[in-house]
Amino acid sequence: MTGMKIVILTPLLALIGSICCTDSQLTAAEDAAPPNILFFIVDDLGWQDTSLRLHRQGPPHRDAYRTPQLQRLAAEGITFTDAYASSPVCTPTRTSVMTGRSPQQNQITYWILHKDQDTGRAREGTSPPSWKVNGLQPGDVTLPLLLQQRGYQTIHAGKAHLGAKGTAGEDPLQLGFDVNIGGHAAGGPADYRGSRNFAKDPAHPGKSVWDIPGLEKYHGKDIYLTEALALESVAAIHDAHIRKKPFFLHFSPYAVHAPIIANSRWSHRYSELPAKEAAYATMIETVDRALATLRKALEELEILDNTIIIFTSDNGGLSAHARNGKAHTHNHPLNSGKGSALEGGTRVPLVIRWPGTIDAGRICATPVISHDHFPTLLQVAGVECPPAHQRTLEGISLVPLLRGEDPAIDPNRPLFWHMPHFWGPRGPGILPFSSIRQGPWKMIYYHHPLPTRVLYHLGDDLAEKNDLSKENPQVLTTLSATLGKHLRQVKAGMPSRAGRMIPYPDRLAPSEKESNKK
Repeated sequence: MTGMKIVILTPLLALIGSICCTDSQLTAAEDAAPPNILFFIVDDLGWQDTSLRLHRQGPPHRDAYRTPQLQRLAAEGITFTDAYASSPVCTPTRTSVMTGRSPQQNQITYWILHKDQDTGRAREGTSPPSWKVNGLQPGDVTLPLLLQQRGYQTIHAGKAHLGAKGTAGEDPLQLGFDVNIGGHAAGGPADYRGSRNFAKDPAHPGKSVWDIPGLEKYHGKDIYLTEALALESVAAIHDAHIRKKPFFLHFSPYAVHAPIIANSRWSHRYSELPAKEAAYATMIETVDRALATLRKALEELEILDNTIIIFTSDNGGLSAHARNGKAHTHNHPLNSGKGSALEGGTRVPLVIRWPGTIDAGRICATPVISHDHFPTLLQVAGVECPPAHQRTLEGISLVPLLRGEDPAIDPNRPLFWHMPHFWGPRGPGILPFSSIRQGPWKMIYYHHPLPTRVLYHLGDDLAEKNDLSKENPQVLTTLSATLGKHLRQVKAGMPSRAGRMIPYPDRLAPSEKESNKK
C-alpha cells in the first residue's frame, strides 16, 4: 500500500477477528455523520456472471456460479435489471464514474496504457478520432477529490486504469485518493497468485507493466490477488474509523479480467465444469468472498448500516475469447459481450444497499448508466458539485429512485454510447459505433465499413436479432436525430475513412445512406 502506513495482521480470520471499535462511546455526531461509501466495481463481470437471476434464461454455466453475498445484498437492497456501463470497455466507464460525464464528453473513448500512445489504432481504412490517450490527470474534477474535500478518507484498492503509465494520472493519489492499494496504469494483472509475486516473471517482479505494485508483503504467499486487496482494504477502513472519518472505498478487484487463473482454494467446487470455466467460476466466487470480508469488517465496526454499498461491473462479460464453449454466447440471452455495441457489451449487474433509504428486495427495470453514480454519491455524501463541472454533468442522481419517490427518473430518458474504435477481437457488434437506447428502442450506428444504422426493440428482442429499421423509419429518424444532437453537444470525435469524417447519424448524405448490410 502506498500513501499511508498501516500494520497488517494476517491471516484473514485473524485480521477480521481483531477489528473492534477503539472508542466504545459512539456520539450523536458520529451517528449523524455522512454515510460511508463502498463502491465495488468488478472488472469484466457479465450481466449473467452471478447467481442473481436477472432473466429466466442464462448461459450454460450460470447455475454453477456461487455469489451468496451478492444475493444477500440484493435481498437487502435494490437490484437493477437494466443497468449499463458507460462503455463496452474499461477505462471509458471507469473515468465516467469518476467524472459523471460520458466517455464521449470526457474524450476518453478507449482503454489506455502508455503515455501518448494510442491503443485504438486504425484498421481496414477507418481511423479513430483524436482522443485523450493519457486519461484522467491532476486538475480534473473527480469523485474522490470532491469527497476528500468534504472530509472523507478516500481509498482506492485494485485496478485503477484511469491515467496512462508515465503520466501523473497513473497514480490514484494524484486523482483525489488518500490511499492507493495496488492501483496503477495497467488494466489487468500479470498473475493473480501471490506465490508468483503477482508478476509475469516471479523472479523479477515489477519489470512488466502488468505486474501489480505495492503488495510485496504477499509475495511468495499462498494468497489470491482479490484476497490480498480485501485484506488491505479492511485495514484501510479500520484506519479511517480510528481517525473518525467517513470513508469512500473504491474497491476494484482486477478480477474477473483475463488471465483466467483459478483460485485453487475453491477449484474442487467446480469439478463438473470445463477447466477454463471452472477457473472463471473460482474467480467469481473469490470476488463474492471479498464482498463478505468487507461486510464483516463493517459489521465488526458497527458501521454497516451507515454505509451505502454499490456493486457493479465496468463493462459486459468477456465472451469473444479465452473462454470455453462457443464465443459470444456467455452472456445469453444477451448477444455478444465485452467490446460490442450489443447488449452483451454494456449491460451489467447493479445492486445497491442503503439501509433506511432503500426498501429491501426491490427490483427496478429503469435504465441507468455508470456515470449516474457520480451525482448519486455526491448527493448521498451531501457534497456540492462545482458549478462549472455541474454544467457538464450527464449522469443524474439516482437518490430519488432509491428512495422510491414517484416520479423519480424518466424511464424513457435517452442513454448514449460512443466508441469510435476497433476492439481487438472479432464478433457481433464489435465495430466502431455510436448508439442510443430510449425506452424499449435501441439504435446502433456502426461507423465501419460503411455508415449503417440498425434498430431493435429490446422489449421483444433482447438478443438483438431482428433489425426493425425498415419497418419503423420514423423511430429510426427520431433516434438518429436525438443521438446526432447529443454527439454534437458533447463534441464527440467521429472516425474517418479515406480522409473524410464519418457523418453524424442524422447527417447521412443521400450517397452515404446505408445499405442495411450487417
